[in-house]
Amino acid sequence: MSAGPPDLSALIRDRLPPAMRGLVPPPCLLEMQGECVAYEEGLRLCMRFPVLPRYRNPLGNMQGGFIVAALDNTIGPFSFLVAPPSATATLNTQYLRPVTPDDASITCAAWLVERTRNTLHIHAEARNDAGRIVVLCQSVNQILPPPDGD
Repeated sequence: MSAGPPDLSALIRDRLPPAMRGLVPPPCLLEMQGECVAYEEGLRLCMRFPVLPRYRNPLGNMQGGFIVAALDNTIGPFSFLVAPPSATATLNTQYLRPVTPDDASITCAAWLVERTRNTLHIHAEARNDAGRIVVLCQSVNQILPPPDGD
């Protein structure tokens, strides 16, 4: 029997220097009500985000920026689980289909494609309730130098 999803915040805090632990989980993740649904150590992180009415655009669908925020709220924690802290350098997105009001949530997955000495190349996707891919995403994250004193 599966033990269920891990405590993502605890996993990340354990990997960070003490001075960087204060905003874990970050307010942006809390605001979007993201929840970890699965983590495969070093391979893949899956997060679920509710599709809230306040995220709707004039067509009634989830506004693209909120979808990207959900993806970024998946890529960011994943990057901290597989490498030292990093910052997003580029984030490219391809929208395949809308997230409609019929979708209660989207599930985002992120995985590492390549790590170099200073960068992480991460791919991600968002799926609707029917399991269809709605958005594809590629991120390049710059690994940050350690804080002074570490």
